[in-house]
Amino acid sequence: MEHDSLLFPFFLIFSGAALFSTVALSLKQPLLVAYIFLGIAIGPFGLAFISDASLLSDIAEFGIIFLLFLLGLDMQPKNLIATLKKTFLVTVASSLIFVALGVATGLLFNFSLTESLVIGFGMIFSSTIIGIKLLPTTVLHQKHMGELMVGILLMQDFIAIFILVFLDSGNVEQSRALQMLIAVPCLILFAYLTTRYVLIKLIARFDHFKEYIFLLAIGWCLGVAELAASLGLSAEIGAFIAGVSLATNPISQYIAVSLKPLRDFFLILFFFSLGAQFNIGLIEQIAAPALVLAALALIIKPVVFQFLLRRFSERSRLAWDAGLRLGQISEFSLLIAFVATSSGMIGEAASLVIQGAAIVTFLVSSYIVVMYCPTPIASNPKLRRD
Repeated sequence: MEHDSLLFPFFLIFSGAALFSTVALSLKQPLLVAYIFLGIAIGPFGLAFISDASLLSDIAEFGIIFLLFLLGLDMQPKNLIATLKKTFLVTVASSLIFVALGVATGLLFNFSLTESLVIGFGMIFSSTIIGIKLLPTTVLHQKHMGELMVGILLMQDFIAIFILVFLDSGNVEQSRALQMLIAVPCLILFAYLTTRYVLIKLIARFDHFKEYIFLLAIGWCLGVAELAASLGLSAEIGAFIAGVSLATNPISQYIAVSLKPLRDFFLILFFFSLGAQFNIGLIEQIAAPALVLAALALIIKPVVFQFLLRRFSERSRLAWDAGLRLGQISEFSLLIAFVATSSGMIGEAASLVIQGAAIVTFLVSSYIVVMYCPTPIASNPKLRRD
């Protein structure tokens, strides 16, 4: 069905997202699952109401840029260092185990070593959406749990940033790789100096004009992202650096809150485009490795986190609770698959394995957390906590 403007596909996407989200929330599922299934349903490999998702995919990349910018805004150095110290060893040790499991699974199903390594990278991350949004905030026990999980998830975010840099440089020559190594500290220095001597002064002078702060933040985010791209880095890394440079300023929290609706708008398009690019004709080929990868994540991840957290003096019950909440593949894994595919490091089948495994773990893990852990929407009234 062909239409000349973006109005029709936008109508289908956002009306459909509202409908699918209603079903997802009724089934206590993360909303991004609804967006992915919508893409599969009406995209080129489904009903083909939207036959070409490439333009939407390009637009959707802004969602990733804003996501990384907001991630940087939340990383205030003082709190960050204290939190990461508590969870550094647990996160690094678990990441190595999960990469090994992913690589072994990829090689078992005859993927190349590079593709298997990317599959292993996808195994590292746990879902912030499931881990944090299903965590009660008013219970003392959960406050420590929250700090513990935020530390692990933040450390995973740092690992994700380094992996994104690695994937983005996957096809460059040695001279370009050296250029990128030089470009990163130069970009950080530029962002720091510009923020300190220009942005902070502008914010202090015009902070009562909220619309101006909103526009300044978007311009800064996209400006540093574009500068990073021109230096041979990814735009997403530039956006992250732009966010970190503003993190110590009190206005960062206002910027984060005001940009979230814009980020969510583009992220809906991003997850829709992932679903629209999901070639259901390859399901038979990727079903076995995707299900094995999902099973490993759902079974092994909670056990690994429980073991490691117990080794570092957490109580057994708390360690199991944290393990169950972190026992899935993350939305960041979808981003890893997207970037690796775009850079030509992995083929479509390997990307679909990561996507398929992630979707399965989102669905199953959500039920496990809601059924067996204290959450605001727990099925058991005894476990329901606000």
